[in-house]
Amino acid sequence: MGMAGTGERPTYELIDMNTKGEGAVATAFANQVAYCVHGGAPLTARIVAGVAALLEAGEPGELLDRVRGWQGAPLADALPLRVAGGLHALHLSGAAAELAPIYAGEAADDAAVIAGVIARHEAALLPWLDGPPQTNEAGRSANFIAAMLWLAEQGLPPVFECLEIGSSAGINLMLDRYAYNLGGVRAGPQDAVMHFAPEWRGAPPPARDIAILSTKGCDVAPVDLTDPAQALRLKAYIWPEHKVRFERMDAAIRAAGERRPAIVQATAADFVEAELSKPQAAGTTRMLMHSIVWQYVPADQQARVTAAMEAAGAAATAERPLAWVQVEADRTVHCHKLTVRYWPGGAEEVQLAWSHPHGADVEWVV
Repeated sequence: MGMAGTGERPTYELIDMNTKGEGAVATAFANQVAYCVHGGAPLTARIVAGVAALLEAGEPGELLDRVRGWQGAPLADALPLRVAGGLHALHLSGAAAELAPIYAGEAADDAAVIAGVIARHEAALLPWLDGPPQTNEAGRSANFIAAMLWLAEQGLPPVFECLEIGSSAGINLMLDRYAYNLGGVRAGPQDAVMHFAPEWRGAPPPARDIAILSTKGCDVAPVDLTDPAQALRLKAYIWPEHKVRFERMDAAIRAAGERRPAIVQATAADFVEAELSKPQAAGTTRMLMHSIVWQYVPADQQARVTAAMEAAGAAATAERPLAWVQVEADRTVHCHKLTVRYWPGGAEEVQLAWSHPHGADVEWVV
């Protein structure tokens, strides 16, 4: 994908994630196709484009009618990826062998193949429309570690209490069990369960010693990695082009079997408000983190999280600082931004990097 210098990054028409109504579904599918192409996922782009062709052609059926008449914001709801996830699950389970040529990158009449699969497996596919994708990806944790190194360089205590919203299966809550090579700067344990070395552009992050005191997360529908059925659902949302992500998922499943990550079932706002109300040990940095989550958080909850963080930030001290680290989509460049706010002293948002959505590469910009 285009990870050249920021000034050379191609830009696209800004699409409001919360757009609803006439034309919004078609726009969301077209945007998702472009996003997949620029994210190195041409096979997923074919699936999404094939479904889009059926929608445009008026192909009948309950699933496609529900998609056409979507009442929410199809882009914010990741509607195209809900359908793509269901189709990928059928492929992974072997229930829809006719999809194999598409996933193998071979020539096929994509729309016709997908139409046949939907017609035969509609009952299995319909539930995939009922909730947003669970896109838990361990590679994103490299962003959080890089942000911690940067925060330590700013003088915040290098011992972190990590809180995550939208944790899904908690794969990023196990970031203290992974090892990292970030542009030559290394972090993590010797006996790591996974190793990450994203392609790095720009200067390396600061080389600092950091420690992770604790990790805790929430999700409205937590996923149990030790349940094979739930693990298959997570795998269905992995773009099939990215084979290393399946290996990472298997490693995460093994790690969760050894020691489960700490996840509670809660909304983002309830969780953040509750955790910020708890005592914070002196000499620790409390850090809220999330990746590819904010678009799924309802606007009223976004406002509550922001208000809670800013109120807690106003009360933060040098001995008990607060940080907010985000890896979220910038749809104008089809890439993700790693941004940080911290209190006291740095409440304005700072962009640290451009990041591939699955952590394949990072461009450090500070």
